[in-house]
Amino acid sequence: MSLSARPRRLPGRSRRLSAALLASAVSVCLLAASAPPAPLGVGDRLFPHLGNPGYDVASYDLSFTYSGSNDKPLQAVTTIDGWTTEALDSLNLDFTHGEVRSVEVDGEPAAFTTAGEDLVITPRKPLPRGDWMRVTVRHTSDPVSDEDRDGGWLRTADGLAMANQADAAHLVFPSNDHPSDKAMFTIRVTAPEGYTAVANGLATDVKRTTRATTWTYRTQHPMATELAQISIGRSTVTRREGPHGLPVRDVVPTKDRETLEPWLKKTPDQIGWMESKVGPYPFETYGVLIADAATGFELETQTLSLFEKGLFTEPAYPQWYVESIMVHELAHQWFGDSVTPRTWSDLWLNEGHATWYEALYAEEKADRTLEARMKAAYGASDRWRTAGGPPGAPKPPAPGQKIGIFRSNVYDGAALVLFALRETIGVQAFDRLERAWVRDHRDANASTADFRHLAEEVSGRDLGTFFQEWLYAEKTPTMPGHPEWKAATATARTPAVKAAEDTPAHGPDQAREPGHGAGR
Repeated sequence: MSLSARPRRLPGRSRRLSAALLASAVSVCLLAASAPPAPLGVGDRLFPHLGNPGYDVASYDLSFTYSGSNDKPLQAVTTIDGWTTEALDSLNLDFTHGEVRSVEVDGEPAAFTTAGEDLVITPRKPLPRGDWMRVTVRHTSDPVSDEDRDGGWLRTADGLAMANQADAAHLVFPSNDHPSDKAMFTIRVTAPEGYTAVANGLATDVKRTTRATTWTYRTQHPMATELAQISIGRSTVTRREGPHGLPVRDVVPTKDRETLEPWLKKTPDQIGWMESKVGPYPFETYGVLIADAATGFELETQTLSLFEKGLFTEPAYPQWYVESIMVHELAHQWFGDSVTPRTWSDLWLNEGHATWYEALYAEEKADRTLEARMKAAYGASDRWRTAGGPPGAPKPPAPGQKIGIFRSNVYDGAALVLFALRETIGVQAFDRLERAWVRDHRDANASTADFRHLAEEVSGRDLGTFFQEWLYAEKTPTMPGHPEWKAATATARTPAVKAAEDTPAHGPDQAREPGHGAGR
């Protein structure tokens, strides 16, 4: 996820949840079957009630009907196919901010109630372990956000888009809303004449009537719920070809098509640049969705990254800066979308890598040196760790805090960890590690422990102390190869360090001042 320089706010295959995450939650589910309904979770340190134990989603089928007014609830049907991983008398889905009208389990009506932000479903018959199940929920989906809760549907000047990171997909549709349970998606959207709907993946069907059109999209790779995207608006879809014949489609407000085209045409070369660094693009398509809305963020929704129009139309942003933000979201398609974090504490692997390639692109294309940027980040790193926690153990989000877990420590602070790693194991080993990471974990979930294991395997070195200090220590370790680098003190800060720490990071995706700090 990526925030640009204006004030910003939040919107950025392992098929089984780890036993460590599930143990306590499953025990609650099994032992308290007769207890009052309660919200569950998979035990995520940062979002303890996110996700649900006892089942593994294989696919979502989402159907939305849009009335033409983005302040009225959409009519929706969500169908979930999956396997039970435990015997279940009831099961929880994450869902709130919509009215549930009926629920079926395997074609039979099921009882349901709510508990916190969970929809608790009790089928007529218990579900045995290892059983294939289908859950169908008929519901509404409200696009008007609560005053104290951002995310989910994003209302634009001409319709809707989605911004589900980190914990907001369940404001739109019932789900197992945790990144560790990736699944395939089919998305259908019906909208009145004059609107265009686009979603993740490739279009498989379009049905038109005199008054409305229904579009169907399907993903060809599994996806986390927080990466789902739907655009409904008075839009134009532009098409071009990327490397190796990759279909590239962009979604823009029709009235702004000509103005935005000079930016859109840069995407194929940017994909080629990323492929030269880490290997083949991991999905079936890519494109840029430009929303006519003052979002304050950009977001790496899978195959269709979300950007606010102001990033491209505000003359204060230099070209190199805008292009580097585009590359940040593109890099997420490898780091965060294809290789998805196992827990939200692994977020540094997403944002650190996206920031790394954003900075590397700026160095190669605009002479904004990576080393200078990392030196400035080093100066601010201790303060970032104090404010947000070390990169590998970010502090939990405060209730209602819009910036959430997306702080400077998981952007430039995490990129600094990668810089230190490259200085430690050498450029060649680091480059091999990057390619192996996205190849070995494609379409899967992976953790910080997985990254350390692969780094040790590629480099032939024991890196336990390195990762412990750089990811979890309260203070930033000495930079390998640069012992002269110093962290700023409370009373003495250079202008570059002051800018680096005082401007929010670059995430969901956080605010950063164009050109602030050395190398930016």
